[in-house]
Amino acid sequence: MDENITNYNIHPCYDSNSTALIFTSNPSVICIVLNILLGLLSLSTICGNLLVIISIIYFKQLHTPTNYLILSLSVADLLVGVFVFPFSMVFTVTSCLYHEDVRCKIRDSLDLSLCTTSIMNLCCISIDRYYAVCQPLTYRTKINAQVTMIMILMCWCTAIIIGIGISFGGYSQGTCEEMCSIDVLLANTMGLLFAFFCPAIIMVCIYLKIFLVAQKQVNIIQNTSQSTRSGTTVSKMERKATKTLAIVMGVFLLSISPYCLLVVLQHLFHNPAPFSLIEALNWITFLNSMLNPLIYAFFYKWFRVAFKQIISGKIFQGDFANTRLF
Repeated sequence: MDENITNYNIHPCYDSNSTALIFTSNPSVICIVLNILLGLLSLSTICGNLLVIISIIYFKQLHTPTNYLILSLSVADLLVGVFVFPFSMVFTVTSCLYHEDVRCKIRDSLDLSLCTTSIMNLCCISIDRYYAVCQPLTYRTKINAQVTMIMILMCWCTAIIIGIGISFGGYSQGTCEEMCSIDVLLANTMGLLFAFFCPAIIMVCIYLKIFLVAQKQVNIIQNTSQSTRSGTTVSKMERKATKTLAIVMGVFLLSISPYCLLVVLQHLFHNPAPFSLIEALNWITFLNSMLNPLIYAFFYKWFRVAFKQIISGKIFQGDFANTRLF
């Protein structure tokens, strides 16, 4: 182990001695720039998701089951910016490769719990979109505020249990002497199977079904001259919402899949994955938490209106909770 620490140039902000990795007393320009960039990334994540959270809570027009699920997703992303980013900046992945103490367990638990919460929320959003598009007549009775709250509660409870269980059960993000242990292998493979791969497959299948049904509805509307204009408008709104949320899901899967695949497949290779690659892919998963508010602002005009009113401070000048956003 000591030889490995000495031989690898682990991180621009860390020095290695014969027994440990320590934060350098003379940080390089790369280290300073890296920490500034990660700090700005954390700040952007916090501010962007705060805008989404405040918008949904303040404006009554946004009090819908779908937006409650988006609110839950934004809370998870906000907590990534508040807790996971600072933890990862101060106590990096590469340091945890060698010193799996309580701090690393807490860091991994937060990371896994919040990522699992995100994918569970995205699963619930896909179910919400399925009923909105595929069964519009029964949507309001099957997906209401009470049902949504139960779904959110189940998401968070399940994610916390999975995150703590996997982390303290032997999860390892990198490679070490104990990498061949059955506990690490099971924690990495089975944990990510249930926490990521199974929900991801379910979501993809649901959205494929939704788009097939949506395409069929478009053909029916185009071929039926008696379809009402209002009915067509509602259908377009639902399809646009579904498309936007599918993009959110797609971006999430693209950002987290490489890291999850590396963690699972690294057991098959004799040589360990480069530490820089592990850390880079891990930070890409965090980057997703910053992107979601940008997607909402880009695709939803009413979110842009809400953001402008919040940033300008207009909501503090009077009661604008009932403002029509769309």
